[in-house]
Amino acid sequence: MIKNSSIYSGTVIHKRFKPKLHSFTYKVFSLLIDLTELDKLDKNLKLFSYNKFNIISFYNKDHGPRDGSSLQNWVKDNLKKNNIDTNGIQIKLLCYPRIFGYVFNPLSVFYIYNKNKELISILYEVKNTFGEQHTYIFKSNKNENLIQHVCKKKFHVSPFIEMNCVYFFRLLKPGNKISVIIDQNDKEGKILYASQDGIKSELNNNTLIKAYLKHPLMTFKIIFAIHFEAFKLWTKGIKFIKKKIKIKNNITIEN
Repeated sequence: MIKNSSIYSGTVIHKRFKPKLHSFTYKVFSLLIDLTELDKLDKNLKLFSYNKFNIISFYNKDHGPRDGSSLQNWVKDNLKKNNIDTNGIQIKLLCYPRIFGYVFNPLSVFYIYNKNKELISILYEVKNTFGEQHTYIFKSNKNENLIQHVCKKKFHVSPFIEMNCVYFFRLLKPGNKISVIIDQNDKEGKILYASQDGIKSELNNNTLIKAYLKHPLMTFKIIFAIHFEAFKLWTKGIKFIKKKIKIKNNITIEN
């Protein structure tokens, strides 16, 4: 039986405030995967495979060091650098799965729990369409249901937003619902609001099949929507900002 992994069906919202208003909304489903259950998911879910092709799949190389190595070891190594005790921790990852071998995750979130099931750290894994990635690592107050983090933007994501910005992350601890909100501000105020919410379902063959039938080409739709919305921003005359440096996989430890 799959005990610690879940499926969440919900909505992604993006709203831009300046220099011109622009917004869009689309439906998605995400998996919240306990990394110790990946082999169990592979064994028990007919549509799902781990590190091999299926209608729905999950590959280690899509996250963390992106070389196919252990995600658990990568998380633990980075937590130790932030002086976080890794003894007995549980690691859950909120992400989109591959569908027919393809996925793009603009944001994936690692939730780290201690041996008492208290949330102690969050890793925000941000990707852009150039194949690059930056992970922001924060400690978390284990007694709060609403998790809030602030840091400077350190990674080029949108070609229509400058680098000189600040991220405001707000999350609810995963339960019957998930909520992930990111506000992006510059010195003059809010530029972008982005959110993902979802309602929890047990992860089993039936719920996975239903989610797939509702969103059969979801991962392709996500990358198409990103480029389509970028085209609409361009037609509105919003300044295109060229990416200045090339990176592969950076990590910052935040306070």
